[in-house]
Amino acid sequence: MNILILGSGGREHALAWKIKESKHCDKVFIAPGNAGTAGVGHNVPIGVNDFDAIKQFVIDNKVTMLVVGPEDPLVNGVYDYFKAQQDWKGMVIAPSKYGAQLEGSKAFSKKFMERHSIPTASYAEFNEENYEEGKAYIAQHSLPVVLKADGLAAGKGVVIAATHEEALHTFEQMILNKQFGEASSKVVIEQFLDGIEVSVFILTDGKDYKIIGHAKDYKRIGEGDTGLNTGGMGCVTPVPFMDQAFMDKVENAIIRPTVEGIASENIDYKGFIFFGLINVNGDPMVIEYNCRMGDPETEVIMPSLSADIVDLFLAVYHGGLNDVVIEPAKKSCVTVVAVSGGYPGDYEKGKEITLPDMKERKDSLIFHAGTQLKGDKILTSGGRVLAVTSYGDDIQAAAEKSRTVLKEIHFEGMNFRKDIGYEFK
Repeated sequence: MNILILGSGGREHALAWKIKESKHCDKVFIAPGNAGTAGVGHNVPIGVNDFDAIKQFVIDNKVTMLVVGPEDPLVNGVYDYFKAQQDWKGMVIAPSKYGAQLEGSKAFSKKFMERHSIPTASYAEFNEENYEEGKAYIAQHSLPVVLKADGLAAGKGVVIAATHEEALHTFEQMILNKQFGEASSKVVIEQFLDGIEVSVFILTDGKDYKIIGHAKDYKRIGEGDTGLNTGGMGCVTPVPFMDQAFMDKVENAIIRPTVEGIASENIDYKGFIFFGLINVNGDPMVIEYNCRMGDPETEVIMPSLSADIVDLFLAVYHGGLNDVVIEPAKKSCVTVVAVSGGYPGDYEKGKEITLPDMKERKDSLIFHAGTQLKGDKILTSGGRVLAVTSYGDDIQAAAEKSRTVLKEIHFEGMNFRKDIGYEFK
C-alpha cells in the first residue's frame, strides 16, 4: 500500500516513521515534508491545501491512503474534496469539513459540548453586532478571563487576561481591529479553569473509537513553565496522575459522549480527535477539541503505540476498531524540543545543523520539525527545529536521555528546556 501524509512538521515525521514500520506500507510519501521525512520516505513538493495537485499525485503514484497532519486542510474540506472524486476512491484519514468545525470554530465546539452535556468552562460568544454587550459581559466577569478567537489563528488566538482592561483591549483588537482576520470576527469568552492541562488521543470512524494514548505537553518557553507561550517545548507520556480511575472519568464523561454526539448528529468523521483537557481537582474538563494529532504530542504517542498504526487506519474504514489491541506502554517516553534563538519571537532561519550518529542509540529518536535540505546540508527553517524523543524506565530517565542527545546537536542560537517532566520526580 502506498500512503501519502500531508504536512511538514515533527508530527508528520513521527507519523511517517510509524507508518513506515507497518506491514501494510510499501511506500510512504510526505507533502511537502522536511529534512527528516526525506530519510523515511519520499518528499513531494506540494502544498497541503493544493487539493488538485494532491489528487493528481495520488492517482499517478497509486496512493490508496491519505493521512492529513495539520488543521488547515481539514477545515478547508480535504475529506469532502476527495470523497466527491470519481477517479480516486482511496481512504482519507480526516473528518469532514463539517466535523472539522470541532476545531475550526470555538463557538461550534462549545455548542456541541453543551448539547451533549460534556464538561467544559462556561462561556458566551460575541461579534461586532453585539460588541457593546460583550464589553459589559467582560466588565462584570470574574478574573482571570479567557478570550478565544473563534476560528483558526495559528495557535495565537487565545488570551488569558488578568485584568478587565487587558480583556477589553484584547476584545477590541480581535473584533474591531480584525487582529486575526475572519478568525476573530467572533470571540468566545470563557471562565478560567485552574488545573493541570493534559491531552488524550483517539481514532474514530464516527461511531466506534480507540484510545491511542495520552500526554502532557509544556507550552512555555522558559523553565519552570515561565515566559511566553510556544507551540510546545516538550512532552511526556504516560502521565503519572492519569491512572485508570482518571482515565475512566475521561472516557465516560468526555470521550464516549463526544463520539456518541458525532454519531447522533450524523457527522462524517474518520480520523483523530485530540481532547485538550484540564484536570480540575481530579475531574477532567474539555478546554478544546483538535481534529488531528498534536505536535509535539505525536512525537511521544507514536513511539509509545504498540499497535500497527495502519491497522488502526484500516479499521477506521472497514470496521473492527474495537478489536484492535493496544498494549499499555512498557516504558516512559519524553520529547524535548530544540528551538531557534529568539523563538517564539523573531528568529533567523537557514542555520546549519549538525546531528549525532543515531545508529547505536536504540532508546532515542530525532524527529525533524522546522528543517530543510540544501544540498547535503540540513538547515533550520522554523521556530521549533527538532524534537528528541527517548524511552526510559521512568520520566526522569527518559528526559535525561533526550537531554544527552540534545547536547550533541548544534546550530547557531539553539535553545531547549532542560526541565521537561520536572514535576514527576
